[in-house]
Amino acid sequence: MFVRFSELDGARIGVWGAGREVGSFAAQLARRLPSARIAVAAFDEPPARDEVRQALRSPDVRVLSAEEAVAGLADCEVIVRSPGVSAHRPELRELRAGGVPVTTPTALWLAEHGGEGVIGVTGTKGKSTTAALVHHLARAAGRTVELAGNIGVPALDLLDREPPELVVLELSSYQIADLHSGPEVALFTNLFREHADWHGSEEAYRADKLRLLDLPGVRVAVLNGRDGALNAVAPAAEVRRYGVPGGWDLGAQGIVRDGVPTLDFAELPLLGAHNALNLCGALAALEAIGIPLPPLGEALAGFGPLPHRLETVAELDGVLWVNDSISTTPESAIAALSSFPGREIILLGGGQDRGQDYGELGRVLLDRGATVIGIPSTGSRLVAAAKAAGVPAARAIEAPDMAAAVALVRGLGRPGAVVLLSPAAPSFDNYRNFEERGERFRELAATS
Repeated sequence: MFVRFSELDGARIGVWGAGREVGSFAAQLARRLPSARIAVAAFDEPPARDEVRQALRSPDVRVLSAEEAVAGLADCEVIVRSPGVSAHRPELRELRAGGVPVTTPTALWLAEHGGEGVIGVTGTKGKSTTAALVHHLARAAGRTVELAGNIGVPALDLLDREPPELVVLELSSYQIADLHSGPEVALFTNLFREHADWHGSEEAYRADKLRLLDLPGVRVAVLNGRDGALNAVAPAAEVRRYGVPGGWDLGAQGIVRDGVPTLDFAELPLLGAHNALNLCGALAALEAIGIPLPPLGEALAGFGPLPHRLETVAELDGVLWVNDSISTTPESAIAALSSFPGREIILLGGGQDRGQDYGELGRVLLDRGATVIGIPSTGSRLVAAAKAAGVPAARAIEAPDMAAAVALVRGLGRPGAVVLLSPAAPSFDNYRNFEERGERFRELAATS
């Protein structure tokens, strides 16, 4: 069922979870639709009732556990879930089957605003950097632009701002799973295995991600032509590919458009060919929505890497310490390794076990002559994969935690080396999120 934010006035509303987006939803509801009310809130582990009342601005909200959720939410007219709450969990499936629509704050905003003048950015990896590039370049072109979604502000917060000429909306698979309308331009960076636990399977993850391309309102799909999975799709929208001859692509010396050089690699503010390709995607999306660009060297002035994304955190005694804690897949770690050609690399890898296949990463570590230090929980599997690929035991080492891994680096790192935290796994086994993991690495690097 298609639900707009403005249609909620007077409604009895249930929410599941109370993350950043749900907090934004509650604030907008209180200001704009005072006759609507959040009556029921469900949580896997219910917090204190007073905390819920304050967060949801609802003095009489009923707080339920997951076991009580189906019965307690069944008489709500709509359920708004936090993106971190899986749309595939059985309780929500049962509620939808009973006729209760389930949505997210981002879906409510997109339905209310419409897709015109919106570039939606998604992909397994690179979507935050690409969205930030689109935002930066659009501003450099003189347009009014807002950045929202996973990066920037929650989408519903845009209701408080003057309507811009362009909205750049970063969309995760968690948000796409139950969207009913799409952005005018859908930019897709890549597609590989991730979040199978949330979606239920790798196939469901891909299906949820790809459904963005065929949503009503999507006029142009901008796809990475170097990604095999994306080359296999044929959406109904107009398709423009980047990373291919005839479009925005990587040449021998830099960024090219239809084979014509436009920017040398030396002028790029970001490390790695994958980030140069992200720039190509950003340029293709802006072109698709009709925004002309000033000279790229000028337009990119002032742009830098986002935190925890190939971020240099220290350079000590000739050793470069780089935080790529956002890396949660083997593919992203491989991209990070390729960002330092010709340099000795000591990779710190490992994290939450999601059944990652480290075979190819092990082979890349061998080819690069890299050293790998495995940290819990998948570090042992990563080290085993490296050894199986032929990496000598002296360069494939396990450590009990990150502090011990950094201590090992002290005896291994030589001037010119790169110590790279690119874990190739999520962080939730030992840290609240990838940001906390990256900050821990930063602290340790500073005292190494």
